[in-house]
Amino acid sequence: MTDRVRLGAVDYLNVRPLVYGLDAHAARLSLRFDVPSVCARLLAEGEIDLGMVPAITYLDRPSDRIVPGVCIGSDGPVASVALFTRRPIGQVRSIALDSSSRTSVMLTRILCERRFGIAPEFVTRPPDLDAMLAAADAALLIGDPALFVDTAARGVDKIDLGAAWTEMTGLPLVWAFWSGPDLLKTAAIVPLLQQTAETGMTHTADIARAYCGGDPARTALAQTYLRDNLMFRLNDRALEGLRRFYREAMSLGLASGDADLRFFGAAGVAR
Repeated sequence: MTDRVRLGAVDYLNVRPLVYGLDAHAARLSLRFDVPSVCARLLAEGEIDLGMVPAITYLDRPSDRIVPGVCIGSDGPVASVALFTRRPIGQVRSIALDSSSRTSVMLTRILCERRFGIAPEFVTRPPDLDAMLAAADAALLIGDPALFVDTAARGVDKIDLGAAWTEMTGLPLVWAFWSGPDLLKTAAIVPLLQQTAETGMTHTADIARAYCGGDPARTALAQTYLRDNLMFRLNDRALEGLRRFYREAMSLGLASGDADLRFFGAAGVAR
């Protein structure tokens, strides 16, 4: 059906509360899962109508609209976006960047300049920790590959970038949100996406169990992550953090564009 809204979401645990139960609405929408960078590319190419895209992508698409009230964010440690290294951060001279996400890459560059006080060489690599650490002093991983790393077994330290951002700014970091062109058919499902998020937030234990396939240790970690590390409401405080992130990126010359946030419908301020 051509009038169905084509949704693209990130293929990580962190998005699952935001799509919980959407499979019951197949007449109104379709849903596919990809890594964040691919999700952003599909939106740019018109292959999806609405994407759970990396926050930095919005600066490239100023005519797009954001679904109010819904995001993937953190206010402190996020657990799933981190630098992994075998040396102190002050001694890091090169960082292998996960090719899956632009927002985390941008944050890494900001923190190196503003918080860590280093100017490393950056190389882009697929998310393979051993291969990344063979190529650089530290590795940026995001999503499930970062969340489930056994740091003791791998002999690495984990520097949580959500924690580093909040320590530096006192604000949350918005990693991703639903956004896309201002189409009538897309605007019509905004209430559904908002209600889905509210429902999903009450089922995080079930989501973690289903996602981890019965593995007790991974399930326990996933439950803690969804309950304690993530924030899913794009509220005023989250928006303040988002605007600060854009300002930091632009002040360092790492990004440009229109940082004026525009929302679907009349809800200019997220609840």
